[in-house]
Amino acid sequence: MDINTARRTEDIALDLLKFIATTANVTKASGSTGFTASSSTKPEDHVAQLLDLYTRCKHAVEGK
Repeated sequence: MDINTARRTEDIALDLLKFIATTANVTKASGSTGFTASSSTKPEDHVAQLLDLYTRCKHAVEGK
């Protein structure tokens, strides 16, 4: 995979992450998404959840 293809995959995965986060209200408290961001959730836990979601999006884009 050349650098242009890798960058494109990352961009698509990031766009997918943004879409899912917006659609599922990941940045707001919501128990139904599995990515709850309530006042009891530490910021670093929320970041870890978003990074996990990005990894899952990237794997989906790559077909893994």
